[in-house]
Amino acid sequence: KFVTEYNLPSNECVDLAGHYTEPVIIQKIKEQTNKIYRQHVRSVPDCDGNTQKTVILSGDSGRGKSFTLQKIMLDWASGELYSEKFDVVFLLKSEELKCISEEMSLFELLSWSCSLTLDQISQILDLTPEKVLILIDETDEYVSHPPLHLMLLHTNPSKRAPPMVILRNLLRGILLPESFLLVTTRSDADAVLNLLKGPQRFTEIVGFSERGVQKYFQKYFQDEQLFRKMYERVKINESLLTACSVPLLCWMVCFCLKKHFTDDDHVMRELKTTTSIYVHFVSTLLEHHDQSQSVLTMLRSLGQLAERGIQNQQVFFDEKPVAETGLDASICLFLYKGSSKRKEKQVPVFKFIHFSFQEFFTALYYILLDEKEHSLKVSELFELMEWEAIIDKPSPDLKERRSIPIPPVILFLYGLLNEEVSSSFLEKIELTVPHTIKLKKKEMRKTLKRAIVLMIQQYGIELFALHCLHELQDKRFVRKILKVDKSMDLYNVSLRSTDCWVLLYCLQCCPHIRYLNLMDCDLTAEKLKILQPALCIAESLIWSLDLSVTHEDVLKIIHSECTEMLSTVPLCLCFRLSLSSSEKNPSFPAVLNITLTCPQSEISSTDWTLFLQRLSKTEKVAKV
Repeated sequence: KFVTEYNLPSNECVDLAGHYTEPVIIQKIKEQTNKIYRQHVRSVPDCDGNTQKTVILSGDSGRGKSFTLQKIMLDWASGELYSEKFDVVFLLKSEELKCISEEMSLFELLSWSCSLTLDQISQILDLTPEKVLILIDETDEYVSHPPLHLMLLHTNPSKRAPPMVILRNLLRGILLPESFLLVTTRSDADAVLNLLKGPQRFTEIVGFSERGVQKYFQKYFQDEQLFRKMYERVKINESLLTACSVPLLCWMVCFCLKKHFTDDDHVMRELKTTTSIYVHFVSTLLEHHDQSQSVLTMLRSLGQLAERGIQNQQVFFDEKPVAETGLDASICLFLYKGSSKRKEKQVPVFKFIHFSFQEFFTALYYILLDEKEHSLKVSELFELMEWEAIIDKPSPDLKERRSIPIPPVILFLYGLLNEEVSSSFLEKIELTVPHTIKLKKKEMRKTLKRAIVLMIQQYGIELFALHCLHELQDKRFVRKILKVDKSMDLYNVSLRSTDCWVLLYCLQCCPHIRYLNLMDCDLTAEKLKILQPALCIAESLIWSLDLSVTHEDVLKIIHSECTEMLSTVPLCLCFRLSLSSSEKNPSFPAVLNITLTCPQSEISSTDWTLFLQRLSKTEKVAKV
């Protein structure tokens, strides 16, 4: 019912229902063609029948997956959601279960996070397993370690085994196949899809809508006048408003604005990248830093602890490892204090405000190292990326290596190498670092080239590399990196609004890019509006609009999304419009592929209404 909200000078428990802002959750249906059609879904579990008993909720870090699970459980307990469908709901948090060293039965594992006795749980699972919902937060680590072929079958719920073995068999449907599962993952979820029992419903949490951001600001600031002032200041900064669609970033922006509301214009100018938001948040907290320890010493200690946690896939830390880094956990502003049950005893544990702060402080730690150590750490990171790119099967020798979540740490590294961000950060905390960041930046330029090549080899896209370039905010360097090719191929990459801002920045830095492929990128009117200033650069633009809509809807979309953008493309445009038939209009072709190649004058004078009316009468696939 309650969640802890970070609010200096002390933390406080706030009502979850009163502070929760509903994020946008979309359903993704994967077809054989690897095409994804999306629709908004109000709730996550599929309870309209017994066919889909497993739901995957994927989403990047900070999108609100954990809060959503907690809210689902609260709504069920309050009788507002699925009270008749489920007799019991269990919430298992992977980060907490990892602290368990002893073997236990499934009954004991489920009782770990609730007040039910073993007998009560056993009775429920025996009599009505089909009325059980199990929520499992963060399943990523249970997918790849240990390898699936090394995992023993575990079919007896009363037999003891390591928690990871039990969870893996629960996910695979070997244990409790009649029950419902809702699991969250940070990954693309392909590996999770292969592991989980089927059939599944695959959903994605994409964060707040613009209306959701407004509601969040209103709940956060409470005072109506202050809320309107702050929200209007953010609203005029479109890229920052888009960044606030990520709930964690939205909270951090609100936190900084509330602490610096008398100088909000200055704050707005500084918040340009994801790293800049983290830096400003950290700087704000450091204003309340206990002076018994120097800022530099504390930051290095936090970085050392963060790196250890990432390498060991560890979120909770006991008092001893925290003390070994020189941190005083009782006064450290960046650590939460909690407790963990160990052999029926509660022991104190500590964790970072959010897992992404472990990644941020790891990157900061690498920046604060001397030249030799810094070079070694960065080389190891990119060596890991090389292994990931060329190795298909896990090797025992690479077990530790493959566990490190590389991209976020690298992203923060480039963000901290942004001269404007780093100089502002050092100035705020009155810190002089005993080496030049410029030398590191020169070294990192070489590795970034390798990163782009590896990203293309591994995924066939440059999106992650583009994010690195955006964090760096060095226009000359962007042009140098992307000057090799005059084309940019983002085919079948699902672009979020935040990705579109990154793409816009890189395209505006590189006017030499003449061919842009945005086919099957899940473009919407909002995303096209973001990209529009750079689309006129391309001589040839390949773009697709893939929707499941009625004919009347198509006319509206063509006029609202296409007309203005098409008039800005100087030479030619190619795009595909795929439309699914509907019950309202069954005569409309199931798939309609349109390819247009014409000069600007012809595009601007096209009678779209007449054109589509004629096509709607065609029973076959039309090609123009």
